[in-house]
Amino acid sequence: MTSEEPRDMEPGPSNLDSRAQVIEQQPSRPRDGQEDHNTNGAASAINANAAQGRPNRPPSPAQNNIVGCRISHHWRENGGMITFWRGTVLEQVAINPFLYLVKYDGVDCVYGLELTRDDRILALQVYPEKVDSAQVPDPILANTIIGRSVEHIFEGELGLRKQWKGMVLSQAPVFKSWFYITYEKDPILYMYELLDDFREGDLRIIPDMDEIVPPDVDMEVRDDLIGKSVEYANQDGSKRVGVVIHQVEARPSVYFIKFEDDFHIYVYDLVKKM
Repeated sequence: MTSEEPRDMEPGPSNLDSRAQVIEQQPSRPRDGQEDHNTNGAASAINANAAQGRPNRPPSPAQNNIVGCRISHHWRENGGMITFWRGTVLEQVAINPFLYLVKYDGVDCVYGLELTRDDRILALQVYPEKVDSAQVPDPILANTIIGRSVEHIFEGELGLRKQWKGMVLSQAPVFKSWFYITYEKDPILYMYELLDDFREGDLRIIPDMDEIVPPDVDMEVRDDLIGKSVEYANQDGSKRVGVVIHQVEARPSVYFIKFEDDFHIYVYDLVKKM
């Protein structure tokens, strides 16, 4: 987690081509020294004989109570430098109650961290007052964009406007007027307020063949992948191990993956369409 400039108004491009498949071994705790969040390419089909996920570990009452809370902590970089972060806890991952999704101030992507067990997190402070969870201002409009493929226009350097193809996944927890979204060129989990962009023409729904399934075509939807381990093979032959942590309700073939060597949340379509 480097103290980089926020990726406001332009998600970063991808430069790796990889593939994923379920494996038999279980993930371990995150390793230091690997922070790559740029990937490209679709995931391969899931092996039907995937391993079972690691068993649930009961959280402490204190852990259950921090969702929706503001937090702050220091972060020890690989080189020993200490940086300071503030953010909001969005949700607790059911299959690993020590893992939380966090939206940090000034950063557009969502991070997944074991807040109470990661040795890189120092002096964690949890502020008891919950964030005010305002409802989405236009539920009908929200339902219009959720689960849809979109083109999102960002203003980059020198005022240049760029289009990024992606998918609106769901309303974000805690901040109900924000939405989870991911992009083809950078398939990690982002979080933006999208309704104003939609009204102003900066977010446009685009036709997607995956959204229209002919009546004579069956779609294989797997509801048993949560908690399964995955192996991700990079172009250079190296491999990464992760775990499937969430299924997107609006697109049941799309899942969130948390890799053991990375704090970003990756978004992939893991189900082969028949």
